[in-house]
Amino acid sequence: MVQVGDVIVSFDVLTEKFCCDLSVCHGECCVEGDAGAPVLLDEVSLLETAVSVVKDDLSPEALAEIDRQGVVYSDPSGELVTSIVNGKDCVFCMKGDLQLAEGAAPTPCTLCAIEKAWREGRSSFMKPVSCHLYPIRVGHYGSYYTLNYHKWDICQCAVKKGEEENIAVYQFLREPLIRKFGQEWYDELCLVADELKKQQVI
Repeated sequence: MVQVGDVIVSFDVLTEKFCCDLSVCHGECCVEGDAGAPVLLDEVSLLETAVSVVKDDLSPEALAEIDRQGVVYSDPSGELVTSIVNGKDCVFCMKGDLQLAEGAAPTPCTLCAIEKAWREGRSSFMKPVSCHLYPIRVGHYGSYYTLNYHKWDICQCAVKKGEEENIAVYQFLREPLIRKFGQEWYDELCLVADELKKQQVI
């Protein structure tokens, strides 16, 4: 591990390769699992506001679950997570098509209704930062943040693509890391990674 500011970063974040390949996985990370996505307390009101914007994109089952439970609940560990349908699907999931390359046929994919609204200019909130940062999981150690790489079988295609294109986890997640910790912090992370490579530590 290496410390950058008040963040302790696992070497895996710097060394492992990763690049989402939606043409293969079709957005399964929004569907599979036994709990919703981690949510910060100040994101709850943003999710509640987003419901009115994206309700036409959500399934009747998702809307019923939101009416019953709200946009979040506490998982067994006491962490706030997005509400789910049928024990797995995030309530903000929607089915759609993505054109992943110019001239290519649209690819059926599970999309985030909130992110879709954000990209269309209908919402000022993109999605929970935990979703944006995946496969990095943010934790805490005393007053420090911790960043760990979460490995999941359904993301094997992302590992393969990352290896083919030589993209490390921290490079793939540049945008969300800057969103969470700022440009100056991310620039320092890149400098640290480069120095560790020169020293053959990683």
